[in-house]
Amino acid sequence: MKVTACIETIFTELPWEARFEAAKKAGFDLIEFWSWTDKDLPQIRRLAEDAGIGISGFNGDAEFSLIDPTHKKRYLDFLKQSLDAAVSIGAESVTIHSNGLGEGGVVLDSCDDLSFTTKLCSMYDMLLDVRRLAESAGVTCNLEALNVTTDHPGNFLRSTAMAADMIRLIDSPRVRILYDAYHMQLNNEGSICDTIDTCLDTIGHIHIADAPGRHEPGTGEINYRNVIRHLEHLGYQGYIGCELLPVSDSQTASRAIMDLFR
Repeated sequence: MKVTACIETIFTELPWEARFEAAKKAGFDLIEFWSWTDKDLPQIRRLAEDAGIGISGFNGDAEFSLIDPTHKKRYLDFLKQSLDAAVSIGAESVTIHSNGLGEGGVVLDSCDDLSFTTKLCSMYDMLLDVRRLAESAGVTCNLEALNVTTDHPGNFLRSTAMAADMIRLIDSPRVRILYDAYHMQLNNEGSICDTIDTCLDTIGHIHIADAPGRHEPGTGEINYRNVIRHLEHLGYQGYIGCELLPVSDSQTASRAIMDLFR
């Protein structure tokens, strides 16, 4: 398994430029971050190369929604730019969502004026084009379901089963799901190991953070040691992304994360 640190939430005690080396020293294989439009991409590539750490990816969409058919051209145009940005820095994936997200992950529009059928069909239709763009770029697009109880009220895609079904219909190794155990625990989905068993064929990336609180493993109710053992048993060799908020400091949180893999 490849362990990635989200340097938007971990190592924030340090200047941006110092977070790459800090992540490498803490034992992470790769870094990830959120938006790319507000960042110096050549600098990111240089910092990662100097630190000897890979770049897992970043968010590939903006204020546009997969579920709104009127957003199609703008969504795909922005995604194409995101994929080009990923190629330019050597990132392996971009994360995509059903709804446009604003500052702090706020859902900008829940599209309540659209029917469930319209939203679902629009997402499928656009993902067919996402497949074409991702395959052309050689970059994976990971579709993420989000919690609607705490962080992202109004988000349309809120279950792993729906995301996995959609990805199976799209049928491309370049369009996968990002399974976020924290989000799904808050959505009362639970059964993390059973869900992984059922959906492993669609998973391109996994995010971990304990719940409640979104802190490091051992601070909440999820037994991540068992989850990691289960993934090892299944032979999972993909990404484990740590998008979490340290309770006290990043070094302590990093040790708690690395302990899971010993």
